[in-house]
Amino acid sequence: MTLVPFPAQPSDTPWPAQDWPRGDLPATADAAKLTALLDTALAPQAIGPIGETHAFIAVQRGRIVAERYLGGAYTAEATYPSWSMAKSITQLLIGFLAAEGRIDVNAPLNAPEWDGADDPRAKLTWTQLLHMSSGLEFREDYVDGAVSDTIEMLFASGKDDMGAYAANKPVAHWPDTVFNYASGTSNILARALGQLVGGGEAGMRDFMADRLFGPLGINDPIPKFDGIGTFIGSSYCFMRAEDFARIGLFALRGGIWDGTRLLPESWIDYARTPGPAQPEDGRGYGAHWWLNSFSKDGFSMNGYAGQWVACCPHRDLIIVRHGNSVNEPSSMLRQEAAHQWVKDAMACFG
Repeated sequence: MTLVPFPAQPSDTPWPAQDWPRGDLPATADAAKLTALLDTALAPQAIGPIGETHAFIAVQRGRIVAERYLGGAYTAEATYPSWSMAKSITQLLIGFLAAEGRIDVNAPLNAPEWDGADDPRAKLTWTQLLHMSSGLEFREDYVDGAVSDTIEMLFASGKDDMGAYAANKPVAHWPDTVFNYASGTSNILARALGQLVGGGEAGMRDFMADRLFGPLGINDPIPKFDGIGTFIGSSYCFMRAEDFARIGLFALRGGIWDGTRLLPESWIDYARTPGPAQPEDGRGYGAHWWLNSFSKDGFSMNGYAGQWVACCPHRDLIIVRHGNSVNEPSSMLRQEAAHQWVKDAMACFG
């Protein structure tokens, strides 16, 4: 497939080393429609058809051109949950070692649970796991603890070593034949990454700060770790809304930050290229990034409850939305409505 090229940072726009450059909405934007969307979604104490919206940022051509917070606990300085947006961060972190040749994504991951001579899992590659097409059994459910591997892994018997919990799952399908979105897959990857980085939790914290967070000006991220010191790469990295926007800008610039290439452009292209098995609902999935959820050429970080960083190359636009769109009743309808709300906000930019 042909990917839309990454837009370059405009020469008259400084990179957000600390403070973001800000600007007015472009004349081509539908300011009235965007204001109406924000007024409805961020009405204090209101839970509308899209649930609660806590924070909204629009970045176009490198500048913040729209920003709104609910208030109270939800401000520009507040930290917001990533939930599964952490999966995309995990993919970026793996990229640093792949660029150094320390990870071959087409080679087997070699989890210790798969070292049997006849174990079919021994052949599973980093790429198959990043594409969510490993074929491993995993039940991604966020409500019913009786059937959910996600709940069991994050909060119960798997919480001390989440990578081991997921790696011990049997094969349910041939690799690359079925898309199975699985938080366990991300924690297998995060554990393997951490083992290569070395130094346990402290080593991984330093690696994240040195390679990603520090260069992007993300000063106070809060990644979470399991009982053995593995970054919970499926679910937990708290940051300010602006910091999630920094991750989006880094990806939208193809791995460049402030004129310095930190990751190869090919690694970001790898993230936004569809894998061999795709979701049945029509959405696209690359390497731990969602595809075409909000625009025809877009890629995004998606998190439970309505956390999104949507990147649109042809508009040079990033939309960040944090909220809670799973309040009962009708949580699925709320999530769908919130998703459409982000698409509508994106459409305001032409």
